[in-house]
Amino acid sequence: MELKRSEIMPGVWLSTLKTDKFKTACLSLSLLSQLRRETAASYALIPSVLRRGCARYPDLDALAARMDELYGTAVEPVVRRIGEIQAVGFYASIPEGAFLPGGEDVLRPACELLGQLLLSPNTRGGLLRPQYVDSEKEKQLERIRSRINSKGSYAVQRCIEEMCCFEDFAVGSLGSEEDTESINYKKLTKQYHTLLQTSPVEIFYCGRADEKELTAILRDALMTLPRGEIDYEIGTDVRLNAIEAQPRCFEEKMAVTQGRLVMGWRLGEAMEEPDLPALMVFNAVFGGNTTSKLFLNVREKKGLCYSVYSMTELHKGLLLAAAGIDFERCEETRDEILHQLDCMAKGEISEEELDAARKGVASELRMTMDSQGELEGFYLAQALDGTDCGPLELAALAETVTKEQLAAIARAAECDMIYFLRGKDEEDEEDEEDEEEIELSDEELDALLAGEEEEHAE
Repeated sequence: MELKRSEIMPGVWLSTLKTDKFKTACLSLSLLSQLRRETAASYALIPSVLRRGCARYPDLDALAARMDELYGTAVEPVVRRIGEIQAVGFYASIPEGAFLPGGEDVLRPACELLGQLLLSPNTRGGLLRPQYVDSEKEKQLERIRSRINSKGSYAVQRCIEEMCCFEDFAVGSLGSEEDTESINYKKLTKQYHTLLQTSPVEIFYCGRADEKELTAILRDALMTLPRGEIDYEIGTDVRLNAIEAQPRCFEEKMAVTQGRLVMGWRLGEAMEEPDLPALMVFNAVFGGNTTSKLFLNVREKKGLCYSVYSMTELHKGLLLAAAGIDFERCEETRDEILHQLDCMAKGEISEEELDAARKGVASELRMTMDSQGELEGFYLAQALDGTDCGPLELAALAETVTKEQLAAIARAAECDMIYFLRGKDEEDEEDEEDEEEIELSDEELDALLAGEEEEHAE
C-alpha cells in the first residue's frame, strides 16, 4: 500500500491508500481546528447534530433507509483530540463494488451522502433544528459526566488537566460540562458556519478506487463547501520543561476503595527532534506492556500496586505513569516508579527487556496494516505532524532502537505533576453527613418561619 496525498480543493487534502485487501472501503473527513476552551464543546457537538438528518434525508429513519439502499454503508460522527488540534467530522464504511450484486459501485452515492450531511443539514429558517441540538447536547453531557465512572481513566485525565492547566491540552475533546450546557441552536449554527469556512480539511480513503476517480467524486460532493480565511496556523505547543523546579502535587478525595496514582513528565529535549520509534520502544520498556520495568518490578516483584502502566502523548510530549494502589502506599509506589525511570536513565536495561519491547512495538505497528480504522488514525496523525513514514517503516526502525537512545530519553524527562486520587476518611464522611443534616434543618426552619410570617399577616 502506497500513500498518495494531494490538495484537491482550497484547504482540503486527500490521502489515499489503494488496496484490495478489504471488503469495504473506509472514508473519513475531518475538520481541523485549534483546541480551545471556548469552542471545544460546540465543535464536538456539530457532527452528531449533522448526523441527525440533512435536507434530502431529514431524520434518522430516512438516513437509515438510504444507507440500507447503499448496501449497509455506514456514516458515523467522530470527535478527536490530536495534541492541541481538535478533529471533528465523519467516518464512513462503504461496501466494495466487487462484493455487491452485479458489481454495483456505491462509492459516488456514499460520498454524495457524506457531502449532504456535512453541507446541507436539516434546518428551520436557516438554523439547526433545536430538538436535534438539545437531544445531542444531552448525550454529550452524559458522556462528559460518565467519565467519572472509570476511576483509572478519570485519574489520568485529571492529572493532565492539572499538569497542563495553563495549556489548551487540558481541554478534553468534548469540552467541559459547563460549556456544553450553554450551547443553544442559534449559537451552534453560527459556530457550524465558522468551522466550515476556516477549518483545514483532511480526507482519508482506504480502498480499491482510483485516486483520480475519487478526487472527481469528492470535488462534486463538496463543491458547495464554503471557504473563507482558512486557519493554517493550528498546532500544538510542546513545552520541554516542567513548570516548577519540583513536581507539583495534587490530591483529590472521592468515595473509592482503591487509590489512583498518576505521575506526569515532560519529555524535554527528546521532543526537539522527536524520534518516534525510539519513544515508542522507550514507553514499552518503561511501562507499556507486561514485560516492562513497571509491571515486573513495581507490581510483580514488590507488590506495591494492583495495576500499573505508562503511556506517552507523543504530540504533546508527555509521559504518564498510572497505578492502582492501596491509599497508604502512595509514597512508596511513587518512589519506586521514579527509581525505575532512573534505572533507565543510567542505561540499566537488559537485552531481554530491550528485545521484548522492540518486538512488541514492531508487531503492533505491523498489525496496523490489518485495520482500516487503525490506518486512518495513524495517517491522520502523520498528516498533522507533517511526517510521511508508514507503519512498516516505523516497525523496521523500532527494531533498531538502542539502549543508549532509551537512556537519553529517560534523562531528558522532567517530572511535572503527581496526582493522587484517594478515598475519603471518616472525618470527611462525617462532615458530609453533618452538612446534609444542616441543610434539612434549614429547610424545615425556612418552612416554619414562612408559616409564622403568614400567621402574623393574618
